[in-house]
Amino acid sequence: MSKSNESLMQRRHDAVARGVGQIHPVFVERAENATVWDVEGRQYIDFAGGIAVLNTGHRHPKVMDAVRRQMDHFTHTCFQVLAYEPYVALCEKLNELVPGAFAKKTLLVTTGSEALENAVKIARAATGRAGVIAFTGGYHGRTMMTLSMNGKVAPYSAGMGLMPGGVYRAQFPCPLHGVSDADAIASIERIFKNDAEPRDIAAIVIEPVQGEGGFHVASPAFMGQLRKLCDVHGILLVADEVQSGAGRTGTFFAMEQSGVAPDLTTFAKSIAGGFPLAGVCGRAELMDAIAPGGLGGTYAGSPIACAAALAVLEVFEEENLLARSRTLGDMIGSGLRAIAQVDKRIAEVRGLGAMMACELFDSECRPDPILAAQLVTLAREKGLILLSCGQYGNVIRILVPLTASDPEVQQGMDIIAACFAELH
Repeated sequence: MSKSNESLMQRRHDAVARGVGQIHPVFVERAENATVWDVEGRQYIDFAGGIAVLNTGHRHPKVMDAVRRQMDHFTHTCFQVLAYEPYVALCEKLNELVPGAFAKKTLLVTTGSEALENAVKIARAATGRAGVIAFTGGYHGRTMMTLSMNGKVAPYSAGMGLMPGGVYRAQFPCPLHGVSDADAIASIERIFKNDAEPRDIAAIVIEPVQGEGGFHVASPAFMGQLRKLCDVHGILLVADEVQSGAGRTGTFFAMEQSGVAPDLTTFAKSIAGGFPLAGVCGRAELMDAIAPGGLGGTYAGSPIACAAALAVLEVFEEENLLARSRTLGDMIGSGLRAIAQVDKRIAEVRGLGAMMACELFDSECRPDPILAAQLVTLAREKGLILLSCGQYGNVIRILVPLTASDPEVQQGMDIIAACFAELH
């Protein structure tokens, strides 16, 4: 019997925990670069990229070759038991790529949540402090500590009770919603006045471009103020580059465009071209604050994922993907702004590099998550996979592979324009 999306969805409902969400009722059969085919043979342009995991596209030939070669040697030893060169080689390269003119060291793990958890562990060990300041709209993961840092309860921690304490919430700058850079800094000062002394705060954790929060970009001026504030109080600045890293914003890390070097940088998602890999890179003396055995994990820095990541870095060089990211950003941004010229439901087009989004308001200038959901559904029906995001679920984000061709990207943008027109 041939498979169908409907029959597989029924099996999924019967077998998979309800809390595992699914945006599109589609089951993929195969994928190549920026195209996916479902089990019924239908073809889609992929503007989701596995939620920012596929900057080098589905199954990039160079990445796949590197993985096959590694599999011919070994698939797992646990780096803490028997080490292997790809782990070390990747750390060396990341130490060079991460912003900051100081000696660095790197830890490899498996997921973005793990990276953020370990960044907090390192910050606490290095400073002897326990508190963390995070931001409204921020997203850092689904483990207990990262849930506490997330700036949004539903759906991530709804019904689970209170998360670990010692995390304080500052405002993320968002002019569209009435939060200026000065307001955001003032909100940190209020934390110092009302909730926790600076000497009790180990780290301020920020996404230079918010991911799930709606692609809001922290300005260089704000990041400079944040760096100065951290320096005054001996607080570590932690950049969460899980979604904004690996070339998505036109530089390998978004913080490169801020003129500010964080003390610790977390990365994941596209770093290994679709294979699970994440990590923390930062000042060597901070990274060494934890004694041997305090960091790591059974699958942390998998040799297969390390081989994939080394290939990803080669692809960025050989195919000039950072410049491609900037070109795509111009193309996507221009397309969205052209739609906004005729459709005033688009309140703002924003982003950095190819990390682009548009925020939707209704006729009364209120966030419109219903329109966003309708656009995601209609686009799928027309052969385009889209994602929404934002604190109100009213932002359409675009995370197309940087390796997608101009005609594919243009076709996707034409579908978005057609969806807006149809839903007018």
